[in-house]
Amino acid sequence: MTEPLKHQTTHSGGCQCGAVRYRIDGDLEYPHLCHCRMCQKAAGNYFMPLGFAPEKMLEITRGEPGWFRSSDPVRRGFCRDCGTPLFFDTLQSDGIAVTLGSLDDPAAFPPVANDGMETRVPFHALLDGLPAKSVDRNDLPGGLESIASTNHQHPDHDTSVWPAEGKP
Repeated sequence: MTEPLKHQTTHSGGCQCGAVRYRIDGDLEYPHLCHCRMCQKAAGNYFMPLGFAPEKMLEITRGEPGWFRSSDPVRRGFCRDCGTPLFFDTLQSDGIAVTLGSLDDPAAFPPVANDGMETRVPFHALLDGLPAKSVDRNDLPGGLESIASTNHQHPDHDTSVWPAEGKP
């Protein structure tokens, strides 16, 4: 089994707009991809990458997540402003799972397992074989530069104030 990379002992993350930020003091346990149908719906994707943080390790440092009770034993935390999925909370657990993509350094915890295989999309194993290309966005006036110069996404690090001055 592959062990998570240990780049640092504190990991931060948050939503796309920066309204909700969190910090984890320590390393996440059991980073994995969940393919269950509930995670597919919650992520709007084929799977949801998750890693577990014991409760004492997780601190919300900005804002408050919204919560949706997806089943009796589980609630899911998200940003009410931009909709980013952030947390998977099994209510009788002593911790909470964070979405690995919401980490400032999502590569810090490569998945060690696939869960929920009974509902994994049948073509998932074929995805690595698809043609790969870099996106130039020539379909937009100004291409990638128009996106970079008008980006409203929170940066991948903690900020004392957000949005930054001059940003909507």
